[in-house]
Amino acid sequence: MTTETEATLTASRTLPAAVVIPDQGSGQARHPDPSHAGSRPALKSAGHVIVDSLVAHGVERSYVVPGESFLDVLDGLHSSEIETIVCRHEGGASYMAEADGKMHQRPGIAMVTRGPGAANAHVGLHTAWQDSTPMLLFVGLIPFAHRDREAFQEFDIKAWFDTGAKRVMVLDHAERASEIVAEAMFAAMSGRPGPVVVGLPEDILRQQIDPELHPAIPVAAGGMSSTDAAALEAALAESSKPLFVTGGNDWTPEAADQLTGWLERHHIPAAAEWRTQGTVSFDSPSYVGPIGYGRPRPTYDLLEETDLLVFVGTVPGDVITDGFVCRQDWNKKNFLVAADPSLRGRSGPVSRQILAKPEAFVRDLVGIDLPVKEEWKAWTDRMRGEQERFAALPAAAPATGQARMDTLMANLVPKLPEDSQVTFGAGEHTNWAHRYFPTRRYASMISARNGSMGYSVPSAIAASLAEPGRRVVTIAGDGEFLMNGQELATAAQYGATPLVIVMDNQEYGTIRTHQERRYPSRVSGTQLKNPDFGLMARAFGGFGITVTEDCDVPAALDAALAAIDEDGVFALIHLIVEQRVKAY
Repeated sequence: MTTETEATLTASRTLPAAVVIPDQGSGQARHPDPSHAGSRPALKSAGHVIVDSLVAHGVERSYVVPGESFLDVLDGLHSSEIETIVCRHEGGASYMAEADGKMHQRPGIAMVTRGPGAANAHVGLHTAWQDSTPMLLFVGLIPFAHRDREAFQEFDIKAWFDTGAKRVMVLDHAERASEIVAEAMFAAMSGRPGPVVVGLPEDILRQQIDPELHPAIPVAAGGMSSTDAAALEAALAESSKPLFVTGGNDWTPEAADQLTGWLERHHIPAAAEWRTQGTVSFDSPSYVGPIGYGRPRPTYDLLEETDLLVFVGTVPGDVITDGFVCRQDWNKKNFLVAADPSLRGRSGPVSRQILAKPEAFVRDLVGIDLPVKEEWKAWTDRMRGEQERFAALPAAAPATGQARMDTLMANLVPKLPEDSQVTFGAGEHTNWAHRYFPTRRYASMISARNGSMGYSVPSAIAASLAEPGRRVVTIAGDGEFLMNGQELATAAQYGATPLVIVMDNQEYGTIRTHQERRYPSRVSGTQLKNPDFGLMARAFGGFGITVTEDCDVPAALDAALAAIDEDGVFALIHLIVEQRVKAY
Protein backbone atom coordinates (compact mmCIF):
# COMPACT_ATOMS: atom_id res chain seq x y z
CA MET A 1 0.00 0.00 0.00
CA THR A 2 1.25 3.52 -0.70
CA THR A 3 1.93 6.16 1.94
CA GLU A 4 -1.22 8.12 1.10
CA THR A 5 -4.34 7.58 3.13
CA GLU A 6 -7.23 5.68 1.56
CA ALA A 7 -9.29 8.86 1.68
CA THR A 8 -6.73 10.82 -0.33
CA LEU A 9 -6.39 7.97 -2.81
CA THR A 10 -10.15 7.79 -3.32
CA ALA A 11 -10.43 11.55 -3.72
CA SER A 12 -7.70 11.62 -6.36
CA ARG A 13 -9.60 9.06 -8.45
CA THR A 14 -12.71 11.23 -8.61
CA LEU A 15 -11.15 14.62 -9.39
CA PRO A 16 -11.28 15.66 -13.06
CA ALA A 17 -7.54 16.38 -13.37
CA ALA A 18 -7.89 18.39 -16.59
CA VAL A 19 -10.11 20.92 -14.81
CA VAL A 20 -8.89 21.06 -11.22
CA ILE A 21 -5.39 20.84 -9.80
CA PRO A 22 -5.28 18.78 -6.60
CA ASP A 23 -3.38 20.45 -3.80
CA GLN A 24 -1.40 17.46 -2.52
CA GLY A 25 -0.52 19.26 0.68
CA SER A 26 -4.04 19.98 1.95
CA GLY A 27 -6.17 17.54 0.01
CA GLN A 28 -8.30 20.48 -1.23
CA ALA A 29 -8.73 21.36 -4.87
CA ARG A 30 -7.24 24.67 -5.93
CA HIS A 31 -7.69 26.67 -9.14
CA PRO A 32 -5.05 28.88 -10.73
CA ASP A 33 -5.89 32.49 -9.84
CA PRO A 34 -5.00 34.94 -12.66
CA SER A 35 -5.24 37.88 -10.24
CA HIS A 36 -1.98 36.76 -8.59
CA ALA A 37 -0.03 36.38 -11.81
CA GLY A 38 2.02 39.51 -11.19
CA SER A 39 2.97 38.63 -7.62
CA ARG A 40 4.61 35.26 -8.22
CA PRO A 41 6.32 33.36 -11.02
CA ALA A 42 4.13 31.57 -13.53
CA LEU A 43 3.32 28.01 -12.57
CA LYS A 44 5.16 25.13 -14.20
CA SER A 45 4.40 21.46 -14.48
CA ALA A 46 6.14 19.15 -12.01
CA GLY A 47 7.87 17.42 -14.92
CA HIS A 48 9.41 20.68 -16.10
CA VAL A 49 10.47 21.56 -12.55
CA ILE A 50 12.28 18.21 -12.32
CA VAL A 51 14.27 19.11 -15.43
CA ASP A 52 15.04 22.60 -14.07
CA SER A 53 16.28 21.00 -10.85
CA LEU A 54 18.58 18.63 -12.72
CA VAL A 55 20.03 21.58 -14.63
CA ALA A 56 20.61 23.42 -11.34
CA HIS A 57 22.50 20.37 -10.04
CA GLY A 58 24.89 20.44 -12.99
CA VAL A 59 23.50 17.55 -15.03
CA GLU A 60 24.76 17.74 -18.61
CA ARG A 61 23.00 14.80 -20.24
CA SER A 62 20.39 12.15 -19.58
CA TYR A 63 20.19 8.68 -21.10
CA VAL A 64 16.64 7.88 -22.10
CA VAL A 65 14.40 5.22 -23.54
CA PRO A 66 11.15 7.18 -23.90
CA GLY A 67 7.76 6.18 -22.58
CA GLU A 68 4.34 7.79 -22.45
CA SER A 69 4.51 7.63 -18.65
CA PHE A 70 6.96 10.55 -18.42
CA LEU A 71 6.15 12.64 -21.48
CA ASP A 72 6.05 15.83 -19.41
CA VAL A 73 9.68 15.32 -18.37
CA LEU A 74 10.63 14.70 -22.00
CA ASP A 75 8.83 17.92 -22.88
CA GLY A 76 10.83 19.72 -20.21
CA LEU A 77 14.06 18.35 -21.70
CA HIS A 78 13.07 19.69 -25.12
CA SER A 79 14.35 23.22 -24.53
CA SER A 80 16.68 22.58 -21.57
CA GLU A 81 20.47 22.69 -21.36
CA ILE A 82 20.53 18.93 -20.78
CA GLU A 83 21.45 16.82 -23.80
CA THR A 84 18.96 13.98 -24.21
CA ILE A 85 20.63 10.79 -25.44
CA VAL A 86 17.97 8.45 -26.83
CA CYS A 87 19.13 4.85 -26.36
CA ARG A 88 17.99 1.60 -27.95
CA HIS A 89 17.48 -0.45 -24.81
CA GLU A 90 16.96 0.40 -21.15
CA GLY A 91 19.93 -1.77 -20.19
CA GLY A 92 22.13 0.35 -22.46
CA ALA A 93 20.68 3.57 -21.06
CA SER A 94 21.26 2.54 -17.45
CA TYR A 95 24.81 1.39 -18.25
CA MET A 96 25.54 4.75 -19.88
CA ALA A 97 24.21 6.61 -16.85
CA GLU A 98 26.24 4.40 -14.53
CA ALA A 99 29.41 5.05 -16.54
CA ASP A 100 28.62 8.77 -16.51
CA GLY A 101 28.39 8.63 -12.71
CA LYS A 102 31.84 7.01 -12.55
CA MET A 103 33.38 9.87 -14.50
CA HIS A 104 31.88 12.80 -12.60
CA GLN A 105 31.35 14.11 -9.10
CA ARG A 106 27.58 13.85 -9.52
CA PRO A 107 25.15 11.09 -10.45
CA GLY A 108 24.55 9.85 -13.97
CA ILE A 109 20.92 10.12 -15.07
CA ALA A 110 18.78 7.46 -16.77
CA MET A 111 15.09 7.74 -17.60
CA VAL A 112 12.89 4.77 -18.48
CA THR A 113 9.25 3.84 -18.43
CA ARG A 114 7.24 1.60 -16.11
CA GLY A 115 7.09 -2.20 -15.96
CA PRO A 116 9.19 -3.71 -18.75
CA GLY A 117 11.34 -0.59 -19.09
CA ALA A 118 12.17 -0.59 -15.39
CA ALA A 119 12.93 -4.32 -15.50
CA ASN A 120 15.36 -3.85 -18.39
CA ALA A 121 17.15 -1.02 -16.56
CA HIS A 122 17.78 -3.12 -13.46
CA VAL A 123 21.14 -4.40 -14.77
CA GLY A 124 22.67 -0.91 -14.63
CA LEU A 125 21.22 -0.35 -11.20
CA HIS A 126 22.87 -3.49 -9.84
CA THR A 127 26.17 -2.36 -11.36
CA ALA A 128 25.85 1.01 -9.62
CA TRP A 129 24.98 -0.70 -6.31
CA GLN A 130 27.96 -3.06 -6.26
CA ASP A 131 30.36 -0.56 -7.85
CA SER A 132 29.36 2.30 -5.49
CA THR A 133 28.44 4.61 -8.37
CA PRO A 134 26.21 7.68 -7.93
CA MET A 135 23.27 7.28 -10.30
CA LEU A 136 19.62 8.35 -10.56
CA LEU A 137 17.11 6.13 -12.32
CA PHE A 138 13.87 7.98 -13.09
CA VAL A 139 11.00 5.60 -13.81
CA GLY A 140 7.71 6.77 -15.26
CA LEU A 141 4.76 5.18 -13.46
CA ILE A 142 1.08 4.58 -14.05
CA PRO A 143 -1.22 7.47 -13.08
CA PHE A 144 -1.68 7.96 -9.37
CA ALA A 145 -5.40 7.44 -9.80
CA HIS A 146 -4.88 3.96 -11.32
CA ARG A 147 -2.69 2.57 -8.57
CA ASP A 148 -3.37 -0.86 -7.05
CA ARG A 149 -5.76 -1.85 -9.85
CA GLU A 150 -3.38 -3.97 -11.96
CA ALA A 151 -3.17 -1.18 -14.51
CA PHE A 152 -1.22 -1.59 -17.74
CA GLN A 153 2.49 -2.11 -16.87
CA GLU A 154 1.87 -1.50 -13.16
CA PHE A 155 4.49 -2.79 -10.73
CA ASP A 156 5.53 -2.12 -7.15
CA ILE A 157 8.58 0.10 -7.53
CA LYS A 158 9.65 -0.17 -3.90
CA ALA A 159 9.31 -3.95 -3.80
CA TRP A 160 11.39 -4.23 -6.98
CA PHE A 161 14.21 -1.86 -6.12
CA ASP A 162 14.38 -1.41 -2.34
CA THR A 163 17.15 -4.00 -1.80
CA GLY A 164 19.35 -2.73 -4.63
CA ALA A 165 19.19 1.03 -4.27
CA LYS A 166 20.13 3.51 -1.56
CA ARG A 167 16.63 5.00 -1.70
CA VAL A 168 13.44 4.50 -3.67
CA MET A 169 11.30 7.64 -3.83
CA VAL A 170 7.94 8.28 -5.48
CA LEU A 171 6.66 11.72 -6.46
CA ASP A 172 3.15 11.50 -5.02
CA HIS A 173 2.94 15.23 -4.22
CA ALA A 174 3.63 17.44 -7.23
CA GLU A 175 4.88 20.40 -5.18
CA ARG A 176 7.76 18.25 -3.88
CA ALA A 177 9.24 17.72 -7.36
CA SER A 178 12.34 19.86 -6.86
CA GLU A 179 12.80 18.69 -3.28
CA ILE A 180 12.81 15.04 -4.34
CA VAL A 181 15.45 15.71 -6.99
CA ALA A 182 17.65 17.40 -4.38
CA GLU A 183 17.11 14.56 -1.91
CA ALA A 184 17.84 11.93 -4.57
CA MET A 185 21.05 13.66 -5.69
CA PHE A 186 22.18 13.94 -2.07
CA ALA A 187 21.38 10.30 -1.30
CA ALA A 188 23.27 9.09 -4.38
CA MET A 189 26.43 11.04 -3.48
CA SER A 190 26.54 10.94 0.31
CA GLY A 191 28.45 8.30 2.29
CA ARG A 192 29.14 5.33 0.05
CA PRO A 193 27.78 6.48 -3.33
CA GLY A 194 25.15 4.43 -5.08
CA PRO A 195 21.95 4.39 -7.12
CA VAL A 196 18.66 6.07 -6.22
CA VAL A 197 15.35 5.29 -7.95
CA VAL A 198 12.70 7.99 -8.41
CA GLY A 199 9.18 7.01 -9.49
CA LEU A 200 7.20 9.56 -11.51
CA PRO A 201 3.42 8.98 -11.74
CA GLU A 202 2.21 10.15 -15.11
CA ASP A 203 -0.62 12.37 -13.90
CA ILE A 204 1.36 13.97 -11.06
CA LEU A 205 4.00 15.15 -13.54
CA ARG A 206 1.45 17.28 -15.40
CA GLN A 207 0.23 19.18 -12.34
CA GLN A 208 1.12 22.86 -12.20
CA ILE A 209 3.23 24.01 -9.25
CA ASP A 210 5.35 26.87 -7.98
CA PRO A 211 8.64 26.63 -9.98
CA GLU A 212 10.92 27.66 -7.10
CA LEU A 213 13.82 25.19 -6.90
CA HIS A 214 15.07 23.39 -3.83
CA PRO A 215 18.75 24.18 -3.20
CA ALA A 216 21.37 21.47 -3.57
CA ILE A 217 22.09 19.65 -0.30
CA PRO A 218 25.82 19.72 0.56
CA VAL A 219 27.52 16.34 0.91
CA ALA A 220 29.85 15.90 3.88
CA ALA A 221 33.31 14.72 2.85
CA GLY A 222 34.62 13.89 6.33
CA GLY A 223 38.34 13.85 6.88
CA MET A 224 41.06 12.69 9.24
CA SER A 225 40.74 13.79 12.83
CA SER A 226 43.91 14.58 14.75
CA THR A 227 43.70 11.15 16.39
CA ASP A 228 43.21 9.46 13.00
CA ALA A 229 46.26 11.23 11.61
CA ALA A 230 48.36 10.33 14.66
CA ALA A 231 47.28 6.67 14.43
CA LEU A 232 48.09 6.46 10.73
CA GLU A 233 51.41 8.21 11.17
CA ALA A 234 52.36 5.82 13.98
CA ALA A 235 51.32 2.78 11.94
CA LEU A 236 53.39 3.94 8.97
CA ALA A 237 56.39 4.63 11.19
CA GLU A 238 56.22 1.07 12.54
CA SER A 239 55.72 -0.52 9.13
CA SER A 240 58.46 -1.89 6.92
CA LYS A 241 56.16 -2.97 4.04
CA PRO A 242 53.17 -0.59 3.81
CA LEU A 243 50.75 -0.80 0.90
CA PHE A 244 47.94 1.50 -0.22
CA VAL A 245 45.02 0.12 -2.24
CA THR A 246 42.95 2.66 -4.18
CA GLY A 247 39.44 2.04 -5.49
CA GLY A 248 35.89 3.23 -5.85
CA ASN A 249 34.45 6.07 -7.93
CA ASP A 250 34.52 8.89 -5.41
CA TRP A 251 37.81 10.51 -6.39
CA THR A 252 38.77 13.72 -8.13
CA PRO A 253 41.70 13.93 -10.57
CA GLU A 254 43.34 16.43 -8.22
CA ALA A 255 43.14 14.08 -5.23
CA ALA A 256 44.52 11.23 -7.32
CA ASP A 257 47.46 13.38 -8.39
CA GLN A 258 48.12 14.53 -4.83
CA LEU A 259 48.10 10.97 -3.51
CA THR A 260 50.46 9.85 -6.28
CA GLY A 261 52.90 12.62 -5.42
CA TRP A 262 52.81 11.78 -1.71
CA LEU A 263 53.38 8.08 -2.34
CA GLU A 264 56.27 8.77 -4.68
CA ARG A 265 57.97 11.13 -2.22
CA HIS A 266 57.77 8.47 0.48
CA HIS A 267 58.58 5.50 -1.76
CA ILE A 268 55.35 3.73 -0.72
CA PRO A 269 53.58 1.39 -3.19
CA ALA A 270 49.93 1.43 -4.27
CA ALA A 271 47.85 -1.27 -5.95
CA ALA A 272 44.54 -0.71 -7.72
CA GLU A 273 41.26 -2.35 -6.87
CA TRP A 274 39.99 -4.61 -9.66
CA ARG A 275 38.98 -2.58 -12.72
CA THR A 276 39.81 0.86 -11.23
CA GLN A 277 43.32 1.39 -12.57
CA GLY A 278 44.51 4.94 -13.14
CA THR A 279 44.04 6.56 -9.74
CA VAL A 280 47.79 6.16 -9.30
CA SER A 281 49.28 6.48 -12.77
CA PHE A 282 50.31 3.39 -14.71
CA ASP A 283 53.74 5.07 -15.11
CA SER A 284 54.22 5.97 -11.45
CA PRO A 285 57.17 4.31 -9.66
CA SER A 286 54.70 3.70 -6.80
CA TYR A 287 52.14 1.80 -8.91
CA VAL A 288 52.48 -1.97 -8.45
CA GLY A 289 49.49 -3.37 -10.34
CA PRO A 290 45.86 -4.50 -10.04
CA ILE A 291 44.32 -6.62 -7.29
CA GLY A 292 41.27 -8.70 -8.14
CA TYR A 293 40.11 -11.68 -10.18
CA GLY A 294 42.68 -12.98 -12.60
CA ARG A 295 45.45 -10.89 -11.08
CA PRO A 296 49.09 -11.87 -11.53
CA ARG A 297 50.56 -13.84 -8.66
CA PRO A 298 52.85 -11.08 -7.29
CA THR A 299 49.95 -8.76 -6.42
CA TYR A 300 48.03 -11.69 -4.94
CA ASP A 301 50.92 -12.30 -2.55
CA LEU A 302 51.06 -8.60 -1.67
CA LEU A 303 47.99 -8.84 0.53
CA GLU A 304 49.58 -11.36 2.85
CA GLU A 305 53.11 -9.98 2.76
CA THR A 306 52.38 -6.35 3.59
CA ASP A 307 52.39 -5.43 7.27
CA LEU A 308 50.10 -2.40 6.82
CA LEU A 309 47.25 -2.10 4.33
CA VAL A 310 45.57 1.27 3.78
CA PHE A 311 42.43 1.01 1.66
CA VAL A 312 41.29 4.36 0.22
CA GLY A 313 37.85 4.65 -1.36
CA THR A 314 37.14 0.94 -1.11
CA VAL A 315 37.17 -1.97 1.33
CA PRO A 316 38.67 -5.48 1.29
CA GLY A 317 35.66 -7.30 -0.13
CA ASP A 318 34.99 -10.56 -1.95
CA VAL A 319 36.97 -9.87 -5.13
CA ILE A 320 40.02 -8.26 -3.53
CA THR A 321 40.35 -11.06 -0.97
CA ASP A 322 39.78 -13.82 -3.54
CA GLY A 323 36.53 -15.01 -2.03
CA PHE A 324 37.18 -13.95 1.59
CA VAL A 325 40.41 -15.98 1.74
CA CYS A 326 43.26 -13.45 1.65
CA ARG A 327 44.00 -11.08 4.52
CA GLN A 328 41.56 -12.68 6.98
CA ASP A 329 44.00 -13.00 9.91
CA TRP A 330 42.65 -10.78 12.69
CA ASN A 331 46.20 -9.88 13.69
CA LYS A 332 46.82 -8.14 10.37
CA LYS A 333 46.79 -4.34 10.35
CA ASN A 334 44.22 -2.72 8.02
CA PHE A 335 43.26 0.96 7.89
CA LEU A 336 40.04 1.53 5.95
CA VAL A 337 39.35 5.00 4.56
CA ALA A 338 35.67 4.99 3.62
CA ALA A 339 32.76 7.40 3.99
CA ASP A 340 30.39 4.50 4.70
CA PRO A 341 30.10 4.01 8.47
CA SER A 342 28.75 0.47 7.95
CA LEU A 343 31.72 -0.65 5.80
CA ARG A 344 29.31 -2.68 3.71
CA GLY A 345 31.08 -5.52 1.90
CA ARG A 346 34.14 -5.55 4.14
CA SER A 347 35.88 -8.72 5.25
CA GLY A 348 38.88 -9.34 7.49
CA PRO A 349 40.39 -7.17 10.23
CA VAL A 350 39.79 -3.47 10.80
CA SER A 351 42.51 -1.73 12.77
CA ARG A 352 40.96 1.70 12.23
CA GLN A 353 38.26 3.25 10.07
CA ILE A 354 38.73 6.80 8.87
CA LEU A 355 35.41 8.33 7.86
CA ALA A 356 36.40 10.33 4.80
CA LYS A 357 35.93 10.54 1.09
CA PRO A 358 39.20 10.15 -0.81
CA GLU A 359 39.59 13.86 -1.57
CA ALA A 360 39.24 14.83 2.11
CA PHE A 361 41.56 12.05 3.25
CA VAL A 362 44.28 13.00 0.77
CA ARG A 363 43.94 16.66 1.73
CA ASP A 364 44.89 15.67 5.28
CA LEU A 365 47.36 12.94 4.31
CA VAL A 366 49.70 15.29 2.46
CA GLY A 367 50.32 17.07 5.77
CA ILE A 368 51.98 13.91 7.10
CA ASP A 369 55.66 13.92 6.26
CA LEU A 370 57.69 10.94 7.41
CA PRO A 371 61.35 10.06 7.01
CA VAL A 372 61.68 7.54 4.18
CA LYS A 373 62.88 4.10 5.21
CA GLU A 374 65.27 2.10 3.07
CA GLU A 375 62.91 -0.87 3.58
CA TRP A 376 60.13 1.11 1.88
CA LYS A 377 62.36 1.81 -1.12
CA ALA A 378 63.39 -1.82 -1.50
CA TRP A 379 59.81 -3.06 -1.05
CA THR A 380 58.39 -0.61 -3.58
CA ASP A 381 61.17 -1.13 -6.10
CA ARG A 382 60.72 -4.89 -5.99
CA MET A 383 56.98 -4.77 -6.59
CA ARG A 384 57.31 -2.05 -9.22
CA GLY A 385 59.77 -4.26 -11.06
CA GLU A 386 57.23 -7.10 -11.04
CA GLN A 387 54.58 -4.77 -12.45
CA GLU A 388 56.85 -3.46 -15.21
CA ARG A 389 57.70 -6.99 -16.32
CA PHE A 390 54.02 -7.93 -16.25
CA ALA A 391 52.98 -4.89 -18.31
CA ALA A 392 55.82 -5.03 -20.85
CA LEU A 393 54.29 -5.12 -24.33
CA PRO A 394 54.60 -8.25 -26.47
CA ALA A 395 56.25 -8.10 -29.89
CA ALA A 396 54.53 -5.75 -32.32
CA ALA A 397 55.52 -7.75 -35.38
CA PRO A 398 52.64 -10.00 -36.45
CA ALA A 399 53.00 -13.76 -36.20
CA THR A 400 51.88 -16.22 -38.84
CA GLY A 401 48.39 -17.61 -38.56
CA GLN A 402 45.27 -16.43 -36.79
CA ALA A 403 44.79 -12.90 -35.40
CA ARG A 404 46.06 -12.30 -31.85
CA MET A 405 45.09 -9.79 -29.18
CA ASP A 406 48.76 -9.53 -28.17
CA THR A 407 49.60 -8.12 -31.60
CA LEU A 408 46.72 -5.67 -31.49
CA MET A 409 47.67 -4.34 -28.03
CA ALA A 410 51.37 -4.12 -28.97
CA ASN A 411 50.46 -1.93 -31.95
CA LEU A 412 47.71 0.06 -30.23
CA VAL A 413 49.40 1.15 -26.99
CA PRO A 414 52.26 3.15 -28.61
CA LYS A 415 49.67 5.10 -30.61
CA LEU A 416 47.59 6.13 -27.59
CA PRO A 417 47.59 9.75 -26.36
CA GLU A 418 48.54 10.32 -22.70
CA ASP A 419 44.93 10.78 -21.57
CA SER A 420 43.43 7.75 -23.35
CA GLN A 421 40.58 5.94 -21.66
CA VAL A 422 39.53 2.30 -21.75
CA THR A 423 36.14 0.78 -20.96
CA PHE A 424 35.00 -2.83 -20.83
CA GLY A 425 32.42 -5.11 -19.30
CA ALA A 426 33.12 -8.65 -18.09
CA GLY A 427 35.04 -11.62 -19.40
CA GLU A 428 38.56 -12.87 -20.01
CA HIS A 429 39.01 -10.38 -22.86
CA THR A 430 39.26 -7.62 -20.23
CA ASN A 431 42.61 -8.96 -19.02
CA TRP A 432 44.41 -7.49 -22.04
CA ALA A 433 43.37 -4.04 -20.76
CA HIS A 434 44.32 -4.90 -17.17
CA ARG A 435 47.75 -5.93 -18.30
CA TYR A 436 48.72 -3.48 -21.04
CA PHE A 437 46.49 -0.40 -21.21
CA PRO A 438 48.35 2.67 -19.86
CA THR A 439 45.90 4.23 -17.40
CA ARG A 440 47.52 7.54 -16.50
CA ARG A 441 44.85 9.50 -14.65
CA TYR A 442 41.75 9.00 -12.54
CA ALA A 443 38.76 7.59 -14.43
CA SER A 444 40.88 6.34 -17.34
CA MET A 445 39.49 2.83 -16.76
CA ILE A 446 35.68 2.52 -16.68
CA SER A 447 34.29 -0.95 -16.12
CA ALA A 448 31.68 -3.07 -14.37
CA ARG A 449 33.16 -4.45 -11.17
CA ASN A 450 30.03 -6.47 -10.53
CA GLY A 451 31.01 -8.62 -13.54
CA SER A 452 28.09 -7.46 -15.66
CA MET A 453 28.31 -8.26 -19.37
CA GLY A 454 27.12 -5.88 -22.08
CA TYR A 455 28.75 -2.83 -20.45
CA SER A 456 31.54 -2.18 -22.97
CA VAL A 457 29.76 -0.37 -25.81
CA PRO A 458 27.36 1.73 -23.67
CA SER A 459 30.17 2.84 -21.33
CA ALA A 460 32.38 3.76 -24.29
CA ILE A 461 29.60 5.88 -25.76
CA ALA A 462 29.09 7.70 -22.45
CA ALA A 463 32.85 8.28 -22.12
CA SER A 464 33.15 9.61 -25.67
CA LEU A 465 30.22 11.98 -25.22
CA ALA A 466 31.61 13.25 -21.92
CA GLU A 467 35.00 14.13 -23.46
CA PRO A 468 34.68 14.27 -27.25
CA GLY A 469 38.36 14.97 -27.89
CA ARG A 470 39.64 12.05 -25.86
CA ARG A 471 40.68 8.69 -27.29
CA VAL A 472 38.23 6.13 -25.92
CA VAL A 473 38.88 2.43 -26.47
CA THR A 474 36.56 -0.37 -25.47
CA ILE A 475 37.43 -4.05 -25.49
CA ALA A 476 34.42 -6.33 -25.82
CA GLY A 477 34.07 -10.09 -25.98
CA ASP A 478 31.88 -11.55 -28.71
CA GLY A 479 29.28 -12.76 -26.21
CA GLU A 480 29.28 -9.45 -24.39
CA PHE A 481 29.14 -7.33 -27.55
CA LEU A 482 25.87 -8.86 -28.73
CA MET A 483 24.17 -7.90 -25.46
CA ASN A 484 24.26 -4.16 -26.21
CA GLY A 485 26.00 -3.81 -29.56
CA GLN A 486 22.87 -2.16 -30.97
CA GLU A 487 23.83 0.98 -29.03
CA LEU A 488 26.28 1.68 -31.86
CA ALA A 489 23.22 3.29 -33.44
CA THR A 490 23.21 5.68 -30.48
CA ALA A 491 26.92 6.38 -31.04
CA ALA A 492 26.26 7.23 -34.69
CA GLN A 493 23.27 9.44 -33.85
CA TYR A 494 25.12 11.59 -31.29
CA GLY A 495 28.63 11.58 -32.71
CA ALA A 496 30.38 9.33 -30.19
CA THR A 497 33.68 8.05 -31.62
CA PRO A 498 35.07 5.17 -29.56
CA LEU A 499 37.37 2.51 -30.93
CA VAL A 500 35.53 -0.79 -30.37
CA ILE A 501 37.64 -3.95 -30.33
CA VAL A 502 35.58 -7.13 -30.41
CA MET A 503 37.67 -10.15 -29.42
CA ASP A 504 35.76 -13.02 -31.01
CA ASN A 505 36.77 -16.44 -29.69
CA GLN A 506 33.35 -17.97 -30.40
CA GLU A 507 32.60 -18.73 -26.77
CA TYR A 508 31.74 -17.39 -23.34
CA GLY A 509 35.40 -17.63 -22.37
CA THR A 510 35.28 -17.05 -18.61
CA ILE A 511 32.53 -19.61 -18.12
CA ARG A 512 34.41 -22.08 -20.34
CA THR A 513 37.48 -21.64 -18.10
CA HIS A 514 35.47 -22.48 -14.99
CA GLN A 515 33.86 -25.34 -16.87
CA GLU A 516 37.23 -26.84 -17.78
CA ARG A 517 38.28 -26.75 -14.13
CA ARG A 518 35.17 -28.48 -12.81
CA TYR A 519 33.98 -30.52 -15.80
CA PRO A 520 37.07 -31.03 -18.02
CA SER A 521 36.46 -31.91 -21.66
CA ARG A 522 32.68 -31.56 -21.23
CA VAL A 523 31.95 -28.35 -23.13
CA SER A 524 28.31 -27.41 -22.66
CA GLY A 525 26.40 -24.18 -23.05
CA THR A 526 29.40 -21.95 -23.77
CA GLN A 527 29.96 -22.06 -27.56
CA LEU A 528 28.85 -19.29 -29.92
CA LYS A 529 28.38 -18.74 -33.65
CA ASN A 530 28.68 -15.07 -34.56
CA PRO A 531 27.85 -12.74 -37.44
CA ASP A 532 30.35 -10.48 -39.17
CA PHE A 533 30.67 -7.64 -36.66
CA GLY A 534 32.61 -5.50 -39.17
CA LEU A 535 29.61 -5.51 -41.50
CA MET A 536 27.35 -4.80 -38.54
CA ALA A 537 29.38 -1.70 -37.61
CA ARG A 538 29.17 -0.37 -41.16
CA ALA A 539 25.42 -0.93 -41.18
CA PHE A 540 25.15 1.26 -38.08
CA GLY A 541 27.08 4.08 -39.79
CA GLY A 542 30.63 3.60 -38.51
CA PHE A 543 33.85 2.06 -39.72
CA GLY A 544 34.05 -1.72 -39.45
CA ILE A 545 36.63 -4.30 -40.39
CA THR A 546 36.92 -8.02 -39.71
CA VAL A 547 40.41 -9.46 -39.22
CA THR A 548 41.23 -13.15 -39.25
CA GLU A 549 45.00 -13.14 -39.97
CA ASP A 550 47.58 -11.68 -37.60
CA CYS A 551 49.49 -10.08 -40.45
CA ASP A 552 46.49 -7.82 -41.14
CA VAL A 553 46.19 -6.46 -37.58
CA PRO A 554 48.48 -3.36 -37.85
CA ALA A 555 46.86 -2.09 -41.06
CA ALA A 556 43.35 -2.65 -39.68
CA LEU A 557 44.23 -0.68 -36.55
CA ASP A 558 45.64 2.22 -38.60
CA ALA A 559 42.51 2.30 -40.77
CA ALA A 560 40.23 2.30 -37.71
CA LEU A 561 42.10 5.16 -36.01
CA ALA A 562 42.08 7.15 -39.26
CA ALA A 563 38.31 6.73 -39.55
CA ILE A 564 37.86 8.14 -36.04
CA ASP A 565 40.26 11.05 -36.50
CA GLU A 566 39.52 11.99 -40.10
CA ASP A 567 35.91 10.95 -40.64
CA GLY A 568 34.59 11.54 -37.12
CA VAL A 569 32.87 8.16 -36.79
CA PHE A 570 33.18 5.27 -34.37
CA ALA A 571 35.34 2.36 -35.52
CA LEU A 572 35.06 -1.35 -34.83
CA ILE A 573 37.72 -4.03 -35.28
CA HIS A 574 36.29 -7.54 -35.31
CA LEU A 575 39.24 -9.71 -34.32
CA ILE A 576 38.62 -13.44 -34.79
CA VAL A 577 41.07 -15.24 -32.50
CA GLU A 578 41.79 -18.75 -31.32
CA GLN A 579 39.93 -20.20 -28.37
CA ARG A 580 41.65 -20.69 -25.02
CA VAL A 581 44.31 -17.99 -25.63
CA LYS A 582 44.56 -15.71 -22.57
CA ALA A 583 46.32 -12.49 -21.61
CA TYR A 584 47.90 -14.22 -18.58
